[in-house]
Amino acid sequence: MDDLVLHKLAISGPTLASMIQRLSSSPADVDGLLFGHITRIAPSTLPDDAAQTSPDSHLVATISGFLCFPSLLSFYDSLGRLSSTTHLNHKPLIGWFSSRRKTPLRPSMREFSVTHSLSSTPNLSLPIQDSDSNSLFAPSIFLLFTTPLTDQIIQTNQYRAFHFQASRPCFNPLSIDVVNIGPAFRGHYGSFSPASALPFLNCELRSLTPMTVDRNEETLIGIKQTEKDQSLLDTCAEGMQVGRLSRLIGPEAISYTSGLEDLYEKMLLKTESLVRLVEASSAKVVEQENHNRKLRYKVARSVGVE
Repeated sequence: MDDLVLHKLAISGPTLASMIQRLSSSPADVDGLLFGHITRIAPSTLPDDAAQTSPDSHLVATISGFLCFPSLLSFYDSLGRLSSTTHLNHKPLIGWFSSRRKTPLRPSMREFSVTHSLSSTPNLSLPIQDSDSNSLFAPSIFLLFTTPLTDQIIQTNQYRAFHFQASRPCFNPLSIDVVNIGPAFRGHYGSFSPASALPFLNCELRSLTPMTVDRNEETLIGIKQTEKDQSLLDTCAEGMQVGRLSRLIGPEAISYTSGLEDLYEKMLLKTESLVRLVEASSAKVVEQENHNRKLRYKVARSVGVE
């Protein structure tokens, strides 16, 4: 039986950023498992000519989660054989990943053996979504993270995805598509359906309870505070209410222009008086600081004489 050919590997930006942060913060090399699903997605480019056949659908693997172990050799031994299947049956497993520092960006012999062991385990295969056939996909995806061989001033992370072909056997490089919201990624969200219904809203009249009484009191306090703020605004504007400003637009604007100019002149006078008060208070502060400096000088002189 021929192996299924993947078109690309898709992963969301937050998931990829979370993986890189987790791997970068670990004190040593680590590895883990990749969870997700396999979907057949029809290409968005359709031919204009009816005589032409539509292109075939693509097989896309999407990473929806990951499980990172604190060290290497977590679920396999030194020869790449699976040693523990406890973590392999929790979620739809599509492959695994490995993080190494200052190593070449290519799979090792041990990683080849581990991927071969995962893809050869029949009970780990998962069905393909949006597919008419009953074909299954074995967890044969390997994602490798490394850092450059030379020291970098800026922290740099390199990654590459591979799809393991069990029939040959070999690794095939796989393109990675970082999925974001937008028209280019519409195929990833075409089959979206809400998982939860709208919450129930109670529209009945509420009885008078201590909770509703407190809530009414808070509402009254808010209304009183609003009225107080409005009264202060009216005092500063000297009778020019905010509602009158709407009359400045339209045919009646000419008759209210003079009143607005008078209000502007009064505001300028108030601003000038405030500036003078601030200037006077600043002068008093400077005078008081000079007086305090003279007192400190006299006290220090008297102490030195004694």
